[in-house]
Amino acid sequence: MIRKIRRVVTGHAPDGQSVFVGDDAPPRVVTINGMKGFSVTAVWATDHGMTALPGSDDPTRKMTTFVPGEGGTRFLVTVVPPDRAVQPRTAPAMIAIEMVAKLPGLGDAMEPDSLGMHTTDTVDYDVIMSGELWLELDDEQEVRLKPGDIVVQNGTRHRWRNKGKTPCVMYSVLVGALRR
Repeated sequence: MIRKIRRVVTGHAPDGQSVFVGDDAPPRVVTINGMKGFSVTAVWATDHGMTALPGSDDPTRKMTTFVPGEGGTRFLVTVVPPDRAVQPRTAPAMIAIEMVAKLPGLGDAMEPDSLGMHTTDTVDYDVIMSGELWLELDDEQEVRLKPGDIVVQNGTRHRWRNKGKTPCVMYSVLVGALRR
């Protein structure tokens, strides 16, 4: 189930007047074979040096990585199906190859020996919109998240799991940061 998202984008006309430059679905939706119900939708992207006034160009189509570099941002909507619904018939290695190809940067960050565990050089603001999700860290401690809960993810090693019965929808803003 891919969640239908309406994206309204504003910009500027040549004379500087504010205008609507888009009112449609985001241009990039990624699904992974063998992970029925999983999707990542790239709503918007900025990269280092981009001003707050990008005009009418849509940088989301041109982004080469789902993980922003320093000073860049990504707004993603992720649908995570229940764990029990993700019984891939495809070998995990094949899923990993597809994730690297379709989710550059993010797929590369996934650890091959620890399914779903990953680390990115970003500060992420994650909001659970529907369903439930469990966030697990290095020490194997986890926290259950419900709609309205917000996570500030400070570049830590983590994984998301859906132990619930329904898909979870999470809105995320990733901000590229330097690791000290």
